[in-house]
Amino acid sequence: MTDHTPPQPGMSTRAVHAGWEPDPATNAVKRPLVMANSYVLPPNGDWDAVPFGYARDMNPNERWLEERLQALEGGEDCVVTASGVSAINGTFMALLSSGDHLICSDISYISVRTMLLEHFPKRFGIKTTLVNTADLDAIRAAITPQTKLIHVETPGNPTTRISDIAAIATVAHANGALLSVDSTWSGLTTQSPLTLGADLVMHSISKYINGHGDALGGAVMGPKHLLDVIRKFVVKDMGACISPFNAWQIMRGVATLPIRMERHNANAMAVATFLQSHPGVAWVRYPGLASHAQHDVATRQMDGYSGMLNFDLVDPTKRAAFIAELKVFVHAVSLGHDESLIFVYNDYADQHFFRVSIGIEDAADLIADLNQALAKI
Repeated sequence: MTDHTPPQPGMSTRAVHAGWEPDPATNAVKRPLVMANSYVLPPNGDWDAVPFGYARDMNPNERWLEERLQALEGGEDCVVTASGVSAINGTFMALLSSGDHLICSDISYISVRTMLLEHFPKRFGIKTTLVNTADLDAIRAAITPQTKLIHVETPGNPTTRISDIAAIATVAHANGALLSVDSTWSGLTTQSPLTLGADLVMHSISKYINGHGDALGGAVMGPKHLLDVIRKFVVKDMGACISPFNAWQIMRGVATLPIRMERHNANAMAVATFLQSHPGVAWVRYPGLASHAQHDVATRQMDGYSGMLNFDLVDPTKRAAFIAELKVFVHAVSLGHDESLIFVYNDYADQHFFRVSIGIEDAADLIADLNQALAKI
């Protein structure tokens, strides 16, 4: 029997068109920014009969952005929130109860770690075990009858650690637990956690998805029955809703995400290769290098290695002097911007290194900037 199902459009086509249709009210090619905080209800007051009632619950730009992200990442639905942290911690709070147990990557965003280690046990009675999620045996050893969720950040912030999503999904589901994946560092286009078996995937959409360093937001994608719970708790009841303006800005950024990620990937590989060969550099961590501890896993589960890397100097006392000599790289936090960013970790789990977010400039200019700074120190 012939399958007449039309093929799904490619990633770049979806990024341009999904949720970004012409505005039916004005025929504008792009959907507008809608700043209203309240919407007309039917005479009988039936909120369920209209898509929008009050902007905290849902606003048009929020919903259009959710449609765009769901079309790219997959899953049955998407919930957009005020920030990446609210998407992750809000999901935990929506799905876990007192007495439950959570396993989380010991390499994870600092605000997530703080919530899990300080607030959850003291305020909510939720226990957390932090493990090296690149080690399946460590995950298995941490599982208890109360384990309801395993949360993995891969690639991991700030050390680029890669965890095997498919293998962890098998372990989680065999023990009756859900698997959530913070896939922010993948830039979405290079990794598909839901396809690999994850139940939920989260992004700080402030980063690669926005791509311009000018808006905050978070997103969760997955099955509708879980996202309905997350939406009610995080967005409606807790009020961690994205502003219409931020949603509108990030909607714009989505259109160029695939081509930007191609440049991030290529530039990062070029820079990592250069740094690995420089006598003034002690070591480099980049998942695309064969020297990376989880290079094989990254190659198997990623389509490109994203734009994040670590390195350190042979003489670490010259870190500040090196930063001062850079002309193209910007010394700042965050990642996934159009410009290249560099940040110094002077003490992270007894490690000292530079965390680098490679931008979309010309690779030759990035390498030249690093080379001249290394030469001067």
